[in-house]
Amino acid sequence: MTTASHPAQHHHVMGLSLHNTALGLGWVFLVVGVLGFIPGITSNYGAMTFAGHDSGAMLLGIFQVSILHNIVHMLFGAVGLYMARTSRMARGFLVGGGIVYLVLWIYGLVIGADSGANFVPFNTADNWLHLALGIVMVAVGLWLGRDVREETKGRAM
Repeated sequence: MTTASHPAQHHHVMGLSLHNTALGLGWVFLVVGVLGFIPGITSNYGAMTFAGHDSGAMLLGIFQVSILHNIVHMLFGAVGLYMARTSRMARGFLVGGGIVYLVLWIYGLVIGADSGANFVPFNTADNWLHLALGIVMVAVGLWLGRDVREETKGRAM
């Protein structure tokens, strides 16, 4: 005799859960924000400005950063850590945060690199990373969030 498991629970075997994913991403964003303030990991550290497209600092020599950009990463990471507390909030962080990153990707494509509107700042590498993060966060949030949606349906009946 075999027992059928719920298809949405197979991802738990791999250690993936809304909680673990939101928690992991929260830590990654927090660490990335801190790394943006470390000379050597951030090249041209002396050229970092608070905000604006003229910040010359480059995280890992690739991603343009500023003090504001690093603070935003740390705040986003803190939000992820907080929202990892419940499945519903973790799903909101992944899907909502992914949508925010997709909007940032579009914003980065529309504004000019030397524009005053590029106040965070973003460069081409940032834009492509925002696209990838947005797609992955929304997809993983929806995939892992199947359990939350089905729990909600079950309570409604």
